[in-house]
Amino acid sequence: MADSLDLNLLRVFDALLDTGSVAEAAVRLHLSAPATSRALSRLRRAMNDPILVRAGRGLVPTPFAQRSVRTVRALLEAADGLRAESAGSDPSSWQRSFSIRVNDALTPVLASRLTRRIAGEAPGVRLRFMRQEAKEPEALRDGSLDLDVGVADPPPPDIHTSLLFTDRFVAVVAAGSELGRAPELNLDDLCRHPHISASRRGLARGPLDDALERLGRSRHVAAVVPSYAVGALMAMEDDLICLVPQVTATHLIERGVPLRYHEVPFELPTADVELRWHRRVHNDPASRWLREHVREALGRVGLDH
Repeated sequence: MADSLDLNLLRVFDALLDTGSVAEAAVRLHLSAPATSRALSRLRRAMNDPILVRAGRGLVPTPFAQRSVRTVRALLEAADGLRAESAGSDPSSWQRSFSIRVNDALTPVLASRLTRRIAGEAPGVRLRFMRQEAKEPEALRDGSLDLDVGVADPPPPDIHTSLLFTDRFVAVVAAGSELGRAPELNLDDLCRHPHISASRRGLARGPLDDALERLGRSRHVAAVVPSYAVGALMAMEDDLICLVPQVTATHLIERGVPLRYHEVPFELPTADVELRWHRRVHNDPASRWLREHVREALGRVGLDH
């Protein structure tokens, strides 16, 4: 008879899919490597699927495992929620995880600040920061996401929202470069120096190009990168320009990255950064606790709220 599934096996499944390694999953679960390997064998029998297969020196999930990971994590979250409630309302006693989808501009800002706050108050809580590959609300509905932080279209009726702040784009340059020492960035500077375009979708054109075109001008995009943080770090090379949200630029500069940002010499669209969650967790104490920590973590980013 095939092995039955229990919560302990599902936790092994989750750790294996998250790490892609029996050894790393064993460390996370406080098990020996042989015990974790035996658990993987039980999972394979119970699920009638290899779960992980060898690819080079590592392991990769099968299509079945990839399809199942959201369901498994939702089951574990539900079980952890029951245990958290039975343990009382003190977050220091909780043993659970929260999944938060964050756009790439906010990841370096929110992830570090929120992790520090949560680790101090609730050492048994783990945060999963998920890349914003899509903005659809289905993951909030099915429980695979607890919170969504970023810029999105108007929400459907079952999704609650809270405005965190309004952001704008600024031009970051190397602090010690000619542009970094200049008192301001003018239109000729924007058009003369090479740009880095930060785009999750790989786009080289954006609102800045539209604004320049209306003035009969253009810029040269020398490179396209997938995130604002990478673009900002590339701008540490002399006389490269990258447009990033002000919150990202401020965070990096405050932490000693040798960058400076300039205002763009004409108006660009702003972005409302929102916190989103599903109505099923609107009154859940743990969800309210997490939402408050997100607001507090971003409450001193130096932007207009």
